[in-house]
Amino acid sequence: MATSLTSSLSSTFSALSLRRFSLLPTPHHPTSLSLPKPLNFPSIKTQSTDIDTIYFENDDPDEITTFNPPEKPEGFEPPPSFDEGPQETEEQIALAYEELYGPAYSGESLLGNNVNVMDSKVKKTNTFGKVKKEKIRDGFEERVVQVRRVTKVVKGGKQMHFRAVVVVGDKKGQVGVGVGKAKEVVSAVQKSATNARRNIVTVPMTKYLTFPHRCDGDYGAAKVMLRPASPGTGVIAGGSVRIVLEMAGVENALGKQLGSNNALNNARATVVAVQQMRQFSEVARDRGIPMEELWK
Repeated sequence: MATSLTSSLSSTFSALSLRRFSLLPTPHHPTSLSLPKPLNFPSIKTQSTDIDTIYFENDDPDEITTFNPPEKPEGFEPPPSFDEGPQETEEQIALAYEELYGPAYSGESLLGNNVNVMDSKVKKTNTFGKVKKEKIRDGFEERVVQVRRVTKVVKGGKQMHFRAVVVVGDKKGQVGVGVGKAKEVVSAVQKSATNARRNIVTVPMTKYLTFPHRCDGDYGAAKVMLRPASPGTGVIAGGSVRIVLEMAGVENALGKQLGSNNALNNARATVVAVQQMRQFSEVARDRGIPMEELWK
């Protein structure tokens, strides 16, 4: 009994020892060296004419050579030096400078250019550091008819802007009405003045600076009645109608607003009425008759 127990224990310990030693890592000895496969590049065949090889077999690199310039041709004259020749006058220098850089600030122009052209390119700032925009000098005068504050309701709240209505004219028969919106009053006036210059119309007038005939115009709910007047009457009108007629150069006329009191619509209704007017010479030419026969 004892012998069988000892034999079983010895067999168990031997199995455990073998299992313990079998868990140890065994060194790995590679049998063969594996290398990556070489890349296959496309073969490029070069021709013999692509490369020219020159061999200096008969030349000695240590030999000292001298440079022999070519002979000058017959009748060759060397160019004059920079310092030689007549000196340029101040007028020639000024002409060359003006051709390159424009008229100088001295106030003189030898090519007849505008000496004040550079003044408009200088950015002028006001007390708040903002760039001031100069008024356009094109012969048109500006009159502000109305400035109103308008709001736009958006998702985040209300956006406040200013809307300006401006009438421009040269008081010689040219007039225009414009409107513009901006966050500042000055910007709104400038936008509306630019818009008015894009909508210039011609006002027909007689030698007494009045209308050739009566006419009515409407724009939206605004209606305007215009009538000619005798010399010395003046402009008898109110609101924006009076401003439009004065900027157009009309001195004797009667005007009446019929309907809406909106300043913008009345100004545009006045322009519509003016555009419907025609001169006597135009009517006679269209009818093909002398102008004297119009009153028969």
